[in-house]
Amino acid sequence: MAPASEASTHEAIRCRNISKTYGNNTVVTDVDLSIREGEIHALVGANGAGKSTVLGMLSGRVAPSQGSIEIFGAALPSANPKAAMAAGVRAVYQELTVIPKLSAAANVHLGEERSRFGVLSESRMEKDFLALCTQFGVRIRPRALAGDLPVAEQQLIEIMRAVRSKARVLLLDEPTASLSENERDFLLKLLRELRKSGVAIVLVSHNIDEVLGVSDTVTVMRNSRTVASQPATEWTARTLVSAMVGDSPLRIERDREPVRGEMLLEATGIMLPGALENVSLTVRAGEIVGLAGLVGSGRSSLLRSLAGAEPQSTGTLAIHGRATKWPSSVRQAIRRHRIALLPEDRKTQGLVLGMSVPDNVTITELATVSTGGVVSRRRQLGEARTILDRLRINRPAGFYPVGLLSGGNQQKVAIAKWLHHRPQILLADEPTRGIDVRAKIEVLATLRQLAREGMAVVIASSELEEVLDVSDRVIVLSEGRRVGEIDMHTSSPSVKDVLNLAFGV
Repeated sequence: MAPASEASTHEAIRCRNISKTYGNNTVVTDVDLSIREGEIHALVGANGAGKSTVLGMLSGRVAPSQGSIEIFGAALPSANPKAAMAAGVRAVYQELTVIPKLSAAANVHLGEERSRFGVLSESRMEKDFLALCTQFGVRIRPRALAGDLPVAEQQLIEIMRAVRSKARVLLLDEPTASLSENERDFLLKLLRELRKSGVAIVLVSHNIDEVLGVSDTVTVMRNSRTVASQPATEWTARTLVSAMVGDSPLRIERDREPVRGEMLLEATGIMLPGALENVSLTVRAGEIVGLAGLVGSGRSSLLRSLAGAEPQSTGTLAIHGRATKWPSSVRQAIRRHRIALLPEDRKTQGLVLGMSVPDNVTITELATVSTGGVVSRRRQLGEARTILDRLRINRPAGFYPVGLLSGGNQQKVAIAKWLHHRPQILLADEPTRGIDVRAKIEVLATLRQLAREGMAVVIASSELEEVLDVSDRVIVLSEGRRVGEIDMHTSSPSVKDVLNLAFGV
């Protein structure tokens, strides 16, 4: 149940018929939006619905093609971030903007440094920073380099920066996507405190429970337009999903019979100092094995070890029943064993954001789109379109940077890269993180179809419901050790059952 609204009747933001067009592509169409002081206003919708573009226009980063925006009754100049900041608007994006080599205190004061007689006053900045830490209820060393801090603390630093600058409007784009459950709860508690002080908060999130639990008002966007806006108390998870996708979402159907394909991968005695201790894993052709566990259980470490991304890892490996050398590099895992990793961080490890969509799709196997060592852009585009049509990408493939796509479409391009390469074993780490409910179903359905075609798939996800829905077997990890295995064809475990295994109950 969402909290009762504590917002005032005064408008902090007023958007009138704002639209945004890039060439022939309209990404936002005639959006009207009213957000009050002291209100948490959630903006939800499928990937590509236009949410992030609306945030970009509110922050002054993106110029509306038509329409007007008012901040506290004053017109916001088009594409003027400085004017937005002067009006009290601050944005915290999913891709964080901390400066890694600067201290935590320096990042909080970025652009508003404290000085005395023209000399930077680090002591005063550290004092201010510690006061903010007390206010936020956290402990972060002021001189710690921001790049060395966990993602959750980097995110808090960005919000601290906004609070210190007396933000009156806070724009948050997927602020909890990379946080653990405890970190997420803390951040949501902080947002409630900021609301009490009169800050207007615009929250973009794909986490429906989070949206319904913290918001006062929820506005739904679909196909570049707003389709509904009403108090959070009038929404349910079912009606919200229905409004977002326009129809009933697809369902993942696990094959009824247990998988009896060839044993493709057998790994035993997997060790990684500080992360894994004597873990074993087997996967058959046509099978999806899920990895479940709490944050820090070793899920990602296990996948990275199998993919050759952890050179210090060791173990015994057999492919097709034949013993082989443990992979010491990603290149070796791909070329020798045909093991591919779909990494957790698609933006920095899975894709090259500045390269085009066809370049990203075909980068793993350029020989198939080349003649005499010369890459054919026509064949690249044709291959990308063929694969992405299968994945239902909602924007035509073309020679534009993949970074322009929504998160869900970027993830589909990352998967398309491996569909082009056709590995025999695919390791998928958090494949649905930061994407909307429909895109999640489509990604999971794609992994299930790949398994039906004979690929062996291992999936790790913090969304335990997804792991239980899509997997044939589930391996439960805790503190780097294997603590249980569940056959999904002979039992119907709940999330609680998995957590009991993880906690040793």
